[in-house]
Amino acid sequence: MALILDTGPLYASLDRSDAEHVACRRLIEEAEEPLVIPAPVLVEVDYWIHTRLHPGVLVALLDDIESGAYRVENLIAADYARVRSLCDRYDDADIGFVDAAVLAIVERLGEPKLATLDHRHFGTLRPRHVDALVLLP
Repeated sequence: MALILDTGPLYASLDRSDAEHVACRRLIEEAEEPLVIPAPVLVEVDYWIHTRLHPGVLVALLDDIESGAYRVENLIAADYARVRSLCDRYDDADIGFVDAAVLAIVERLGEPKLATLDHRHFGTLRPRHVDALVLLP
């Protein structure tokens, strides 16, 4: 089992001024399973860090990835078909590439939960492997 991190909790854990900082930091620090960042999430986190924080925060996150605190999960070829399917099926719900990619990885890894602050989108998406995801924190 792993704890897969969407953009919101990962970013909030890095930004002390974020309203969800304490809850997200606690979730990450107390996790007993490996922490997994879908690769597309890193692009969004990079954007928010450079928009709102200092570039040194990204360097610290990359240091954590290099040291093994997080595992980055890349999309594989089969994931792109699922991403396309999700983007098409939920086109009226504004499901973008990153959300669809996160769900594709969650499904491929067979995880029943997801760390996300985006309950609107992930509460709408129906995964293939469970009736609904448990959304944390």
